[in-house]
Amino acid sequence: FFTKVIHINLIGTFLCDKAAAALMQHNAPGPDGERGLLIHTSSVAAFEGQIGQAAYSATKAAVAGMTLPIARELARFGIRCVSIAPGIFHTPMMDGMPQEVQDSLAAQVPFPARLGRPEEFAQMVASVLEIVMLNGTTIRLDGAIRMQPK
Repeated sequence: FFTKVIHINLIGTFLCDKAAAALMQHNAPGPDGERGLLIHTSSVAAFEGQIGQAAYSATKAAVAGMTLPIARELARFGIRCVSIAPGIFHTPMMDGMPQEVQDSLAAQVPFPARLGRPEEFAQMVASVLEIVMLNGTTIRLDGAIRMQPK
């Protein structure tokens, strides 16, 4: 199980980066010389993994950890790399959970006390795309939640 999660979350991210960067480096540069942007999806679990999440947390921490080296490596091509670490978001997987569970999870978020919305993740991506100076960093998008051990 551990190896499978590493292959999907970490190695899969790296291989997507490699394939995308190979194409992006040939893009016409923008005003600042930018040719592309790689956005990683990390997780708050990278920072506060819960019991039973060792594999998931390790891979999401590794994704966040490789963001700066990849940004530095690809800077010569004008390609940026940024990670977004979402907290608890309303996703199709969340729809499979009872409403009481969803409400309990939402109540753990300090502000706003609700689940994140997919459009908020999309807005963050759009903002990162617009702000060329954002590079080599991980942005928490989590309503100030800090996950408890269990």
